[in-house]
Amino acid sequence: MIALLQGIIHSKDENGCILLVNGVGYRVHLSGQTIRNIPAAGEHAELLIYHHITENDQRLFGFAEPTEMQLFERLITVKGVGPKLGLTILSGMPAIALMEAIISEDTGILSSISGIGKKTAERMVLELKDKLINLGAGSGASFSTRTGSASGAHAEALSALEALGFRRREAEKALTAAAANSSVSGLSTQDLIKAALAELKR
Repeated sequence: MIALLQGIIHSKDENGCILLVNGVGYRVHLSGQTIRNIPAAGEHAELLIYHHITENDQRLFGFAEPTEMQLFERLITVKGVGPKLGLTILSGMPAIALMEAIISEDTGILSSISGIGKKTAERMVLELKDKLINLGAGSGASFSTRTGSASGAHAEALSALEALGFRRREAEKALTAAAANSSVSGLSTQDLIKAALAELKR
């Protein structure tokens, strides 16, 4: 069972990368968030690996951060969510923002992710909310709707909106408007995404 790989990024595409380890190229499937965050081709990288084995197939799913991998492992326990859909969900927004949305039962944001309908969003909340609260407590993460720096929340919200298919310029404009129209300073990532989506629908 492969748990971690260190090597050189041979190539990257929209679905993942080929990681060259001691002369052997491993095809590793990655979320959109991880693809954007790992080094460029030719540079060294370390990936945590979820080794998915079935009777007819083996696939490697890679993660740059432990939090994303832990969330992936919990997502695929939800009925109807396999590894492929789990990775698609993680591509929809940063892991912390996704965890916040599940814990706060925000099915609206969850169902805006490609491949996630209302029923799947509701199952995610029902089956994962308590598990993620415990995960956050164990890792020291905070999921309060008012935590985190404003710049960090803005960057995560921007990344999430781009993953949802919005152009960077229009996403930036919507986030600026959302922050300006809010009566609360220091909006969380989740609140920024929700407010920006409302601006984009106008």
